[in-house]
Amino acid sequence: MRARRFPVGRSFAAFLLCAAAALTVFPLIWLVMTSLRKQNTIFNGPIFPTHLTFAAYPKAWESTQFALHFFNSLWITAATVAGVVLFASLAGYAFAKLRFPFKNVLYVLLLATLMMPSTSLIIPLYLQLKNLGLLNTQVGLVILYVSSSAPFAMFLMRAFFETLPDELVQAARVDGAGEFTVFWRVIVPLARPGIATVIIFQFLSTWNEFIYANTVLQDTDRLPLQPVLFSLVGQYTTDWPTLTAGLTMSIVPVVLVYVWMQRQFVAGMTLGAVKS
Repeated sequence: MRARRFPVGRSFAAFLLCAAAALTVFPLIWLVMTSLRKQNTIFNGPIFPTHLTFAAYPKAWESTQFALHFFNSLWITAATVAGVVLFASLAGYAFAKLRFPFKNVLYVLLLATLMMPSTSLIIPLYLQLKNLGLLNTQVGLVILYVSSSAPFAMFLMRAFFETLPDELVQAARVDGAGEFTVFWRVIVPLARPGIATVIIFQFLSTWNEFIYANTVLQDTDRLPLQPVLFSLVGQYTTDWPTLTAGLTMSIVPVVLVYVWMQRQFVAGMTLGAVKS
């Protein structure tokens, strides 16, 4: 019998992946463990506290009005994701499968907006929302999120749509289907991995967005969750158990969305790797 060779390459790759996974999971473990320990053992105690306490969770819930701002974040994020998916899908289909004047010029102009840092647009966007009467409104914030995120999502959706064969679109047109019917009945069902990728990216970025929300909204009751949690950081001292408890509760929707769409997300990330 031949002696089996020790898989050095696979073992080394497995070791690197385990190390990367440990480094990735460690901040989450520290976050949860910090929310379950006492204030005086934050930086001088072991990673796993010897005495667990859940006192920080009700304190974070009451001190930040967690339920109010959680639902603010939930509806703002849901409306933003829906708007971005709608506009990005329609624009991506148009740039990938349709012919119209100045197609490449418009596409380049949309991509050029991605080169501008978001912080440089705060003042003009603030003044524009003020002129439109949408300042200090959640609707104005949603419009701001959709308009600033749609170009990147459109870029992703165009790449996904280009992987689909043109013969499907042509066959549907020969059968008498209109462009919207082709888009809704033929293209969208095949582009679910791409749509799932856009949903996860957009949900994560909108849920954790801080600068635009803190600039546009002056009324505290209208703020989403992240700016309110940031207010727990003190100038001289910080109640770390309360802060980490609020952060732990705030990441639950993101984890649920990712787990729900994990398979579609992985398929969407690898869809553009091989193009027939």
